[in-house]
Amino acid sequence: MSRLPDLPDTIPVFPLPGALLLPRARLPLHLFEPRYLAMLDDCLKTESRLIGMVQPAPTPRNEKALHKIGCAGRLTQFSETEDGRYMITLTGISRFRVQREIDGFTPYRRCEVDWAGFEADRGKPEHDTEFGRESFLKLLDKYFSARELSADWATLKEADDELLINSLSMLLDFDAEEKQALLEAPSLSTRRETLVTLIEYTLRGGGETGEGPLQ
Repeated sequence: MSRLPDLPDTIPVFPLPGALLLPRARLPLHLFEPRYLAMLDDCLKTESRLIGMVQPAPTPRNEKALHKIGCAGRLTQFSETEDGRYMITLTGISRFRVQREIDGFTPYRRCEVDWAGFEADRGKPEHDTEFGRESFLKLLDKYFSARELSADWATLKEADDELLINSLSMLLDFDAEEKQALLEAPSLSTRRETLVTLIEYTLRGGGETGEGPLQ
């Protein structure tokens, strides 16, 4: 990953329900709304090329409310389709805490953010020393069978702890609040524990189908 300049105090945010980005992971997105095409255009003009992914958290008093914690990704790939849409890839850099939303003239939303407390996100990949991979993969097999999904088991067995846990956290069909719980997990081990709980809950019949990141 290329070195970033100092993290900015204000970043554009993309409030997309169910779309989870985690540090050092990659998230593909499909942009076609004019406001997000404007966001992409402005992002490309900045040195950091950061876009913040954050879950909406509507309340009775504020239907546009956001969750307080999101994750910023650096724009690392983009391509234009023949009809003017864009496929982009964000590479997760760091989580952040939303301080306040910035009123302004941009058609997309921007927030003042605080990066403190998430220094580990910008360090080396994490390891889960208590990870029981064999039992975890057996549980995952049950989940995939129940959902009639296929998997590349050779890749799953060989993937590093962080890549495996974070990729599954991003890709599996959990709802927005469950994705937020995975995002806010303070460590890789607690994220794995949360992921196991959500998979077990789904297998017991408690899960509902959510939306994926490609809209």
